[in-house]
Amino acid sequence: MVAKTGLLRLVILSVVLLAAGSGYAQDELRKTFFKDADAAKALAESGNAKLLAPRSYERGMKEYRDAESALERGRNIEYVRSNAADATRYFKTAVEAARLAKTALAQGLKSRQDAANASAPRLSPEIWSDAQQKFLRAIQLLERGDLKNAKRREIEATSLYRDAELIAIKAQYLSETRRLLVDADRARVGRYAPITLGKAKQLLANAERELNENRYDTDLPRSLAKQANYEAKHALYLSEVVRQVRDKKLSSEQLVLNWEQPMRAIAGVADIVPDMQDGPDRLMAELAAYFEGQANELQALQQEKADNEVRLTDMAEELRALDERLGGATAERAALIQRLEAQARIKAQFARVDKMFSRSEARVFREGDSIILRLVGLSFDSGASQIKPGNFDLLAKVEKAIDVFPRSELTIEGHTDSHGGDALNQKLSQERAESVHQYMINAMRIPTYRLIATGYGETRPVSSNETEAGRARNRRIDIVIRPNLDAT
Repeated sequence: MVAKTGLLRLVILSVVLLAAGSGYAQDELRKTFFKDADAAKALAESGNAKLLAPRSYERGMKEYRDAESALERGRNIEYVRSNAADATRYFKTAVEAARLAKTALAQGLKSRQDAANASAPRLSPEIWSDAQQKFLRAIQLLERGDLKNAKRREIEATSLYRDAELIAIKAQYLSETRRLLVDADRARVGRYAPITLGKAKQLLANAERELNENRYDTDLPRSLAKQANYEAKHALYLSEVVRQVRDKKLSSEQLVLNWEQPMRAIAGVADIVPDMQDGPDRLMAELAAYFEGQANELQALQQEKADNEVRLTDMAEELRALDERLGGATAERAALIQRLEAQARIKAQFARVDKMFSRSEARVFREGDSIILRLVGLSFDSGASQIKPGNFDLLAKVEKAIDVFPRSELTIEGHTDSHGGDALNQKLSQERAESVHQYMINAMRIPTYRLIATGYGETRPVSSNETEAGRARNRRIDIVIRPNLDAT
């Protein structure tokens, strides 16, 4: 029994070794017979012979697959060698044919690539398919040596490719405008806003003309199409307004008042009294002057920032030079470095806090080393100082902002607008500041020694009390954070 078991193991081991040897031998044979075929196949594929010389390339692939199959099935070695050699020859022929096609059919190849780049297969599939058939026929004729007919087919294919490319480009840039204009015609916009709709149609025609004349310079057509989209949408809006006026759903006076409202809102942002008793011209001039002043101020601030950066660089150079002359650290140098590091830290902390709040929740400012959280989203009922549950989420963000500045001192400032008596406003602002103060102690667990609550009434406005928007900005709670410069 033991002898039989040993014999069985020997037989199994022999079979495994024989199989392993057979696989190794087959790999060696493949390396020998397929070396030239593999190189020729790779060269044909890199030369795009599958497209440009399909007949020779497919013949090469057939011989190549036959050689692989013969090797796997253990066929006669000469048969494998013959198939591999034939595959090599066909692949080399395909390489030469592809090179000829790249030269002879260069125009067709370029127009084909341009159309593909414009997404013509997706945006103009029918014409693209026709062009592909013509181009494939040109390649077949060229591969058979019929250059004359190949060129004729190439010209036909090139024309189709260019048509497909232009349709695709127009679809990319003009399809939305065309859709809008169809919607406008269905809504009978031309009856109510003919001028604006006509402008949109003219802009579309101009964009299409530019594409027809120079399809590769798309900047101007893109701009014209964008303007056409705007005018088409504007025409849809205007037609609805005019329809409401004609149907007496909107009076002329209501129409004018509605259009004045946005200017009033903008005037509120600019803290300008919206005087339109004689029309909008005066207010428009004031707003233009205001925004021009803002632009000039911004330019000056940017210049000042650039100058400060230069000065800081010079100071850093001076500090290094001073350090080299002194030969080591001094108490003054150490203090200066600590101060600079603290300011850099506060700047980074400010940037973190600024990102915590949306514009409707809080505005974040810096005054020197202090950070001001102007809680525009914190509201109280008229004449009341109790914090409403709807403000809890905002105050939770305030707590996170305070945590960014460890051991900082905090001042809660209450402010009102000018409406109401001075004493009443002072009392109300103090009560609201103290309400927030108490919330910070109870809900945020901030020690009382870090907190101060102060009411300023109407004495510190940040906007004009002559406008509703300005008064809304003056009714506020400000949290002033004074960072501990020694905190890390």
